[in-house]
Amino acid sequence: MTALIQTISTPDGPFTILEDEEHRVLASGWTADHDEILNRLTERHRPVEIEEGRTAAADAVAAYYAGDLAAIDDVEVHQVGTDMQSAGWAALRRITPGAPLTYTEFAVALGKPGAVRPAASICARNAPALFVPCHRVLRTDGTLGGFAWGEDVKRRLLDREAAQA
Repeated sequence: MTALIQTISTPDGPFTILEDEEHRVLASGWTADHDEILNRLTERHRPVEIEEGRTAAADAVAAYYAGDLAAIDDVEVHQVGTDMQSAGWAALRRITPGAPLTYTEFAVALGKPGAVRPAASICARNAPALFVPCHRVLRTDGTLGGFAWGEDVKRRLLDREAAQA
């Protein structure tokens, strides 16, 4: 399988997208380091061949930053995980921009109210950042919590979404 990788400029810094032959985003994030993006995937799920090129998802990122928060919603992603992880990643895509959930609320949305730590783990293992908006989940006390791409990026994403929602 040959995948495409592309780094574009955003107001939050360089954003790299790794996309498979079917134009599904495998991994993405705010870095220009291609290895950092590849390392978001387990070794056995990394593409064998990678070429630099124009990804289909780049237009959705540009539209998102231009104010169309829904532009990322239709971008196909591909993640491999347990049934609970898959359900969690799907649930992340249903969180309304400007209305973040806490990890506790996210666990409830998954139908597992006592599974706060597993809910947090689902966010931590999310490879296609932005397209699966794990930045929309906060600590139970309402503070930002961790984010693979830094709390500054998470804060700016949440502020942008709150202002445009």
